[in-house]
Parts: sequence; C-alpha cells; structure tokens
Amino acid sequence: MITASQVKELRERTGAGMMDCKKVLTETNGDEEKAIELLRERGIAKAAKKADRIAAEGLVAAYLSEDRKIGAVVEVNAETDFVAKNEEFRSFVADVAKQIAEKAPKTVEELLEQDSIAEEGKTVGEVLTGKIATIGENMHVRRFERFESTNGTIEKYIHGDGKIGVLVEMENATEELEKDICMQIAAARPEFLDRASVPEERVQKEMEILKAQAMNEGKPAEIAEKMVQGRIGKFYGEICLVEQDFVKNPDEKVGKMVEAKGAKIIRFARLEKGEGIEKKEENFAEEVAKQIKG
Repeated sequence: MITASQVKELRERTGAGMMDCKKVLTETNGDEEKAIELLRERGIAKAAKKADRIAAEGLVAAYLSEDRKIGAVVEVNAETDFVAKNEEFRSFVADVAKQIAEKAPKTVEELLEQDSIAEEGKTVGEVLTGKIATIGENMHVRRFERFESTNGTIEKYIHGDGKIGVLVEMENATEELEKDICMQIAAARPEFLDRASVPEERVQKEMEILKAQAMNEGKPAEIAEKMVQGRIGKFYGEICLVEQDFVKNPDEKVGKMVEAKGAKIIRFARLEKGEGIEKKEENFAEEVAKQIKG
C-alpha cells in the first residue's frame, strides 16, 4: 500500500502532482527512484537531484599553498548549524584542510591516523575526539579532495560562509579567470569537465529516458531517435563544465571562453555541505505520544 508520506516525498522531490505521484508509486510498488524515472519519461518531472535534499550541517573549508600549486577542500559534518558558527569548530576544519594539503592523505581513514600539524602529540582523529568532547556534538570528516599541479595553478573558492567549496586547476590562466571558473562551478553545479568524462552508462540511461519521452509524445520511433540526438546536447550542457553557458555572459560557452583566453581547465572539485545526506525528520508530537504510551 502506498502511504501519504511516500506521495508527499515524491512530490517534494519532483514537483509533480499528487495524483501523478500516487499513480507511478503504485506502478513501481513504492520504488521512489523508478517512480522518478517514470515521471521523467512521461514529461511530468525533471531529474531529481539528491543535492536538493541537503539536511546535514557542518562546514566546507579550503586551503591553498602560497605558490598555488597545492590545494585542498574538505567537508566536516556536525549535528546542528549552531556548531558551524563555533570558532573552535571552524578553526579545526581550517586546520584539517591545511593538513590534507601538506600531508597528502589518500583517504579519510588515513587522514585521521596522521599526526596532527595543529596539536603536537595527537593524531587528527584524537583532536577530533577532543573537539567532540568540548563542543558537545558528534562530528565527522566526511570527504575531501586534494590537487597538486605541475604545469598549472590552483584556485579555491568558498561560498555561503562554508556551504560550498570549490577547487580548480588550470593552465595559462589569470587569477581573475580562475576565480570566474570557481564561481561558475559553485553556481552551475557541473558534474563533469567534458563529454569524455561522462560515464557511458549515464549517457545511455539519459538517452533511454529522452526516447521514452519522445515516444510518449506520440512520435514514431525513427523521429524519436532524431529527437534524442537533439536533446542530448542539452543534457551535456547542464552537466559538463565546458559546455555550460558562462554565468557572467550566457551568450558564451565556458569552454570556448576559456580557450579564447589561451587557457585550459584541467580538473575541478565541488563539495556542498550535506550533499546527498538525508537528515531524519523527528516528529516530536509522535515521540512524546510514544513515550507516554510506552
């Protein structure tokens, strides 16, 4: 049986109507991801991004070496937004970003086992445990990216007081251009650098959905195929950095603009606080009722 809460969740994720949501959930036996695909195939909803369901708190911080050859960006999560404003917590996250840049750990586990550059005689994990004890809230280092450039330079950007962190490595670029690209990445949320970076299975899945959309519009199979080829360009234009419209001048594509300046984007990283994490919503009225009954 499909519950009202399932319908509500699907509606919030897709913006589709209540009856449409209930119908596809029934058809997919309550499988939300399959229901979203059905809604997309029928042209009722766009791709739902898990990033839109951000609920975790914490901070994203970045560090750049003086010669701009090494950069790091890290996400550290906490239970409440209040902690993200705590100076002790903010200082810890900044130290972790510097640690990653200078000591080059490969994984979060390796990072936590390293000797801390901020507190002598302790590992990063022990420092974290101490912060949990003094601040009084559970925290964890969730993920990080580290770039080391040989032929280019690296730029960093933090948006929203620690909500989004960006690193970009470029060749033959001015700092101004690098900052523009950082802002582009923060605002436009590219997932890949270019078409070659997109996994083939991701492309095939999108093409299947686009074809189903065209067929559901009543188009013959051969026409639907041609429509898919036309529409797939829009897909690349949304997820590939070099094919996106430049936010400062939407008449230009990012790749063409960078190329015209004699520069090249090598790679980028974008971390958004709580991205892809769902935070359990507590119904305090229900919780109190349970305690009274039990």
